[in-house]
Amino acid sequence: MTTIGPNLQREADCEAVLRSLPQWFGIEEALVMYARDSGTMFTFAEEVDGQLVGFITLLEHFPEAWEVHCIAVHAGHRNSGIGSLLLAHAERWLVERGSRFLQIKTIAASRPDTNYAQTRAFYAAKGYVPLEVFPTLWSPANPVLQLVKALNAA
Repeated sequence: MTTIGPNLQREADCEAVLRSLPQWFGIEEALVMYARDSGTMFTFAEEVDGQLVGFITLLEHFPEAWEVHCIAVHAGHRNSGIGSLLLAHAERWLVERGSRFLQIKTIAASRPDTNYAQTRAFYAAKGYVPLEVFPTLWSPANPVLQLVKALNAA
């Protein structure tokens, strides 16, 4: 595996990863936005044999506080550690830049969904703590859970 970034210009490859995950990226407008944003925001990706199999896009709110805008691993490579590698790489990169916090927004448990339950469990295992639920930030059908992690200098 090879990590590439942070200035990735592979929107079509990122879109292909997102399209392999309709359980998480089933809203066409959002999928297209995430793919487009991967070419303009700081984005890291993992390649296997030259093929992009996962990516993480980061959004800076303040120099010390960033957000995971999007993270996705191709369906054929899920549960192989790629998401963990991407998240750990992004965290190290942010610490090197002096960032102190990384947040993630995902679907809250108030909307039962086994796929998003897996997502929340992944972030919890990586040390992300639930901070707040925003019932209508995205839409009433998609209540948002905000998670945060304090980043430690290595």
